[in-house]
Amino acid sequence: MMDAAPRDFKKFTRKSLPRVEALAQGHRACQGCGEVLALRMALKAMGKNIIVASATGCMEIITSSYPQTAWQVPWIHVAFENAAAVASGIEAGRKALMRKGRLQKQRTTIVAMAGDGGTADIGIQALSGALERGHDFVYICLDNEAYMNTGVQRSSATPYGAMTTTSPPGKLSIGQYTWKKNVPAIAAAHAIPYVATASPAYYLDLMNKAKKAAMIKGPAYLHIYSPCPTGWRLAPERAVEISRLAVQTNVFPLYEVVDGQYILTKKIKKPKPVEEYLKLQGRFRHLDKKTIKEIQERVDREYEALVQKAALAEAEEESTEEAEK
Repeated sequence: MMDAAPRDFKKFTRKSLPRVEALAQGHRACQGCGEVLALRMALKAMGKNIIVASATGCMEIITSSYPQTAWQVPWIHVAFENAAAVASGIEAGRKALMRKGRLQKQRTTIVAMAGDGGTADIGIQALSGALERGHDFVYICLDNEAYMNTGVQRSSATPYGAMTTTSPPGKLSIGQYTWKKNVPAIAAAHAIPYVATASPAYYLDLMNKAKKAAMIKGPAYLHIYSPCPTGWRLAPERAVEISRLAVQTNVFPLYEVVDGQYILTKKIKKPKPVEEYLKLQGRFRHLDKKTIKEIQERVDREYEALVQKAALAEAEEESTEEAEK
């Protein structure tokens, strides 16, 4: 079993945060955009020795409007659905060039990034294939829970009950009627070395996970909560607050899956009611008490299942250590 972190892994602290910036100032993100905040944190943690394959989406639009770019590292704009496939090609191509002696052997992190639509929906085939083949790269899903760039259409990562332009509430509809797809669990099912969830409200947790993902050999998957004030009908200045509430209500728990072992990285002993999270967002304003109760019960069940997985992993590790003594 692999260690939870590489042997030479040293955690960031508040006093040791890197100054390097892969993303320059002056991009065109919306006011209060939590997605670009999360992306900046992840990239800072990985350093400048990276190559990015970026699917079509908000982050592509706001950073690359011709003739300008906010990218200070090699960056490739690819189609909505194939960021993981292009990252696979970059990684394989670099290996071939190094074998032929045409490229200096050095550690370069290959990063594929897309939103929830480009990951959970139209990109899941390319992602699954890349994970299955074992390419050495980091995949980042910036999850703002809808296709925001094209007009706030629902995705399979849109939460139950949320209002979007393609899941409007009405007399016969509560809005989105399916539950959010658990993509981190799908990634973990590929038996890859590292899977993690992260939130920009917990920046050290996010940056340390990004750094760890970059250092681990093999595929790594990061699923980052990325609030969208525009699509969520949220006050722009509350993006970080909602990111924190998502964790404190267990709507978006923070954990790692290291070689199949679940580890909770932020344990919530006294979770806040889910209603506190929902009421700040206009996309949920139509929900009645019955639906909110249903969502609360679902969140409670899923978090308890996660706690049990983590407890089982801890018990297995303790048993192994005892047997080795």
